[in-house]
Amino acid sequence: MNIYDRRARKELDQLVEEYLTTSNINRRQFLQRATAAGLSLSAATALLAACGGTNTGTLNTSSGSVPKVSSIDVLTQLSGAELAAFNAINTAFTQKTGIKVNVEPTSDLRAVLSTRVRGNNPPDVAGMSSVPEFQQYAAQGKLLQLDRFFNMSQIEQQYARIWIDTASYNGHLYAVIPRVNTKSTVWYSPKQFKANGYTPPKTWDEMIALSNKIASSGKYPWSLGVEGGSSTGWPAADWVDQIYLSLNGPELSQQWVNHKIPWTHPSVKQAFQLFGEIVNGKHYISGAPQSVLATNFQDAAYLPFENPPKAYMYFLGDFTASFLKTQFPGIQPGVDFDFFPFPTITPQYANAVTGIVNILSAFRDNDGTRQYMEFLASPEGQSIWPKQGGAVSVNNQVPLSVYPDPVSRRTAELLLNAKYFSVGQDDLLPSSMEQEYWKGLLAYIQNPSQLDSILRSLEDAATRLYPS
Repeated sequence: MNIYDRRARKELDQLVEEYLTTSNINRRQFLQRATAAGLSLSAATALLAACGGTNTGTLNTSSGSVPKVSSIDVLTQLSGAELAAFNAINTAFTQKTGIKVNVEPTSDLRAVLSTRVRGNNPPDVAGMSSVPEFQQYAAQGKLLQLDRFFNMSQIEQQYARIWIDTASYNGHLYAVIPRVNTKSTVWYSPKQFKANGYTPPKTWDEMIALSNKIASSGKYPWSLGVEGGSSTGWPAADWVDQIYLSLNGPELSQQWVNHKIPWTHPSVKQAFQLFGEIVNGKHYISGAPQSVLATNFQDAAYLPFENPPKAYMYFLGDFTASFLKTQFPGIQPGVDFDFFPFPTITPQYANAVTGIVNILSAFRDNDGTRQYMEFLASPEGQSIWPKQGGAVSVNNQVPLSVYPDPVSRRTAELLLNAKYFSVGQDDLLPSSMEQEYWKGLLAYIQNPSQLDSILRSLEDAATRLYPS
């Protein structure tokens, strides 16, 4: 049978489609099925070559040995101090195994990764910050199933069920969590607070009262910037996500994420409005709202710590500490900078913490990726990033003593001891809906009087974009 007659053979069409778009079959299985469908071995081999010779299926579905490699490629969106901390893990892995880690940073990871996967050229490993994103690749058969070779009894001893479930899809482990960050931190200068007689607030009302006190003295209480390149708007989402959880608790938060309640629900509107008390507060943020939209989130973090300070409080995750240490060499945690936990809104949901979970998943199956993923999950690998600061390990074999200073230890305790914990809601949305959420927040910052219209537009988008 001529291989170019494959259109007449439905089973060959299906075989080629499955090979090119999933990782369910390897080369040997392709040849077996092609010859079973009527092709000679030479014709089947030619057809395989016409498909590019290899699928994304770098995944080995057999129980035999896997290819040995001298290096692996890791795609990441990390930069600056975070990338340096991540590379400390990679250096330790190379020293332990002799396998080199080639890190490929990109500012638009989602698009780059999607393009490479569609082009059958995935990296060995990729980092993702969205749980639905890695689960989507797992559902498509693109990821290496880690529980096929991990010692799962050790994993279950070292990780709480919530973290195993977070890294799983359909009951199978597909990811490692190299770090978790709490987002529930408000940063300030202890020296400036002491000099001005300010006390870290414990409730939302106390925080508004403090903001008004600072503003009435002619100073700006808050720094806020939401510019973030292709992800512009996410710092505003962190605000609303935290407000929503602290206001309504985890059950209603989950209903919102799953679109069980509409975006026009009163609880969503109230969360936006409370955020508006900050971003639109009278004399709260210098140059608002234009400065909020134009200022990069990292640059905004510096303002409370300049001399003289240009603001007094800044809300963002615990990774802010790494920004400050890089920008201000010699700055002392607990002396020059500190945080207070996001204040209570509804007493019932006090100690509610939102966070970001960094995900690493393997797209190719070889001895390098297997050793790398095992190292990342181990207490040894998990201890490295916390030592650098700006990260929390959820491996219970990593002691608090590895954290380099009192502030980083407190951020770890805040997260690990939280009464209620939720991955930031925007990170749980379908990716296209997450983008709409960010756009809606930018529109609200620019024109808060249009909130009802913005929420209706978000509800229309959710109706279109959520899986039916």
